[in-house]
Amino acid sequence: MRLVDAQVHIWGADTPARPWPAGGAATAHRVRPVTADETLAVLDAAGVHRAVLVPPSWEGDRNDLAWAAAALHPDRLAVMGRVPLTGPADAGRLVGWRSRPGSLGIRLTLHREPWLSRFRSGDLDWFWSAANSAALPVMVYAPGLSAELGEVAGRFPDLSLIVDHLAVPVDARAPEAFAHLTDLLALARHPRVAVKATALPCHARLPFPFRDLHEPLERVFDAFGPRRMFWGSDWTRLPCPYRENVELFTEALTFLSPPDLRWVMGDAILEWLNWPAAA
Repeated sequence: MRLVDAQVHIWGADTPARPWPAGGAATAHRVRPVTADETLAVLDAAGVHRAVLVPPSWEGDRNDLAWAAAALHPDRLAVMGRVPLTGPADAGRLVGWRSRPGSLGIRLTLHREPWLSRFRSGDLDWFWSAANSAALPVMVYAPGLSAELGEVAGRFPDLSLIVDHLAVPVDARAPEAFAHLTDLLALARHPRVAVKATALPCHARLPFPFRDLHEPLERVFDAFGPRRMFWGSDWTRLPCPYRENVELFTEALTFLSPPDLRWVMGDAILEWLNWPAAA
């Protein structure tokens, strides 16, 4: 079984030569930067073969470290990068985005201002159109915005959308964390919408095997199926050992059959992002 973590972050220090945007330090998972080598060591200890690098929002719209790591480890790492959303003039950046080795698509975070208001007002419609034209998959963290994402999916039925962290708000804990589940499950009617089951131990009240996560995860699986539900970690903010985040799926979720597990734990994200099994 190929294990592919659908979301990990690496980042550099906030320095005068490479400054973070104002307020970035308040949202970073930890003060000390995380390197590709440290991340690969964490993956190796749990037998995880690959990971999708998602440049963190607190560094701004930077992809340099992630792209460099993917270039050094093309058999292990690839990137869902960030792009400025200042206006339609940025649409040209998406042309040829995948021509860079290891670059698979785009990741957006829409839960903070000004992006939240701009998304709700339709001011980002140029981006969805450009990503659709460029055939770029988009990962999007948008808690509370599942209905609006459904409207995007309806307008662009060929656009591959991946809803991050099951759209759970950052600080929410079960069962309240899944109060929005009906809206999320409604997205399953759009065949090009998938979900990332990432960072979920952050939202459990119970210790491993996180039994308060099992029922909502089964509902998500029943709606989206094994080829549109992707396991992952966001490991730098996990409140538990990384291996427990793996074993939540491989050992504790008894509703997943062995063929289901192969898709959820890695094969599905490779297929969805068109990341060749042999890099």
